[in-house]
Amino acid sequence: MQTPCEKKLIFDDALDGIGRTPLVRLDRIAKANGLKCNLLAKAEFYSSGGSVKDRIAKRMVEEAEKDGILIPGKSVVIEPTSGNTGIGLAMGYPCIIVLPEKMSLEKEVALRALGAEVVRTPTEAPSQSEDSNLGVAQRLKKTIAGGVILDQYSNPNNPLAHEFGTGPEIIHAITSTKSTQARPSSEKVDVLVAGTGTGGTLSGLSKAIKTTHNPACHLVGVDPVGSLLSGPSKDPLGGYMVEGLGYDFVPDVMSYQYIDSWVKTEDEETFQTACDIIRQEGLMVGGSSGAAIAGALRFLKSPEGFEKYGNVAGQNVVVILPDNIRNYMSKDWFLEGTQPKVPTKLSGLITQAIEQTKPAESPHGQPHLANRGAKSTKVQAKLINGKSINGINGVHGKTNGVSS
Repeated sequence: MQTPCEKKLIFDDALDGIGRTPLVRLDRIAKANGLKCNLLAKAEFYSSGGSVKDRIAKRMVEEAEKDGILIPGKSVVIEPTSGNTGIGLAMGYPCIIVLPEKMSLEKEVALRALGAEVVRTPTEAPSQSEDSNLGVAQRLKKTIAGGVILDQYSNPNNPLAHEFGTGPEIIHAITSTKSTQARPSSEKVDVLVAGTGTGGTLSGLSKAIKTTHNPACHLVGVDPVGSLLSGPSKDPLGGYMVEGLGYDFVPDVMSYQYIDSWVKTEDEETFQTACDIIRQEGLMVGGSSGAAIAGALRFLKSPEGFEKYGNVAGQNVVVILPDNIRNYMSKDWFLEGTQPKVPTKLSGLITQAIEQTKPAESPHGQPHLANRGAKSTKVQAKLINGKSINGINGVHGKTNGVSS
């Protein structure tokens, strides 16, 4: 029988590629922030569907089939989501995915490529509204034969996927990597940092680590400003652009039992940190990964965090990176973040070399450096996206509509 930490050499299908993701050292980020600890990223985007949500999708489906709730060939999965859970579900089942408008075009396109139907709902609609993605999913379930909502917000298999899957993987990786003079290690998970959406990831991981491995591990939750998952706030609800994090209600799967502290993050630092990780570490992360690292750095550089963990060689700080940049390539924050703030030394040499080697006559036009500025890049991306959507789905507006 395969354990959560073993990986087949030949997969039977794409679902075998879910989970068992690597821990990656973020040495450059750690050094740039004056940290001595081992800063380790659990890179969940190495999973088949590209995100941490693959794990819960697979477990929810498997358990629903065992319980007779899902019947292959008859059932249709209807799920309200920020996108990634929908992608995980659509890898194996006919799906109707209900997605708020603010979620990226790339998620919609990925879902349609997998054969899912996509319904868009107003971002501004409160979760309790019949026009929210949760409300619309319930409306669809009432009228569509065979419709089943697995409901990641209340389904216990959401946190259990992490308690019995992600958690043991992290513990195994840390305890199996012995301390050396070059790479000191406490051989324990000393700090774990994760962003919160449904809360399933942090709830499941915190229980696994605190109850089976290291009760003294410090668990840090990351929550965007405008969300109430970390507790009541004076800030207005909503307004944040990062996807997959934060809510205006507390999902049933969210457990606060083992969480030690919270960090609130702003969009600006979230997206800047994501771009920093891409450029400095070569990991093509998405916005929620930027939030997780930004929250981790804020905690590790705080007086408590720096003294106990950040400034201590050998302390192992694990941060969950939920997904990659595939889902956000056309977002303004990424298009702007890819542009150098000042011309690089190499760009000057390229321009000079092109000019010096220019032929006397060139009927094909002149080559040019591709750093055209964020504004022109955004315009081009919007034109491409507009053509794509108009060619497949008609007008992509802010009204509720089905994309297929």
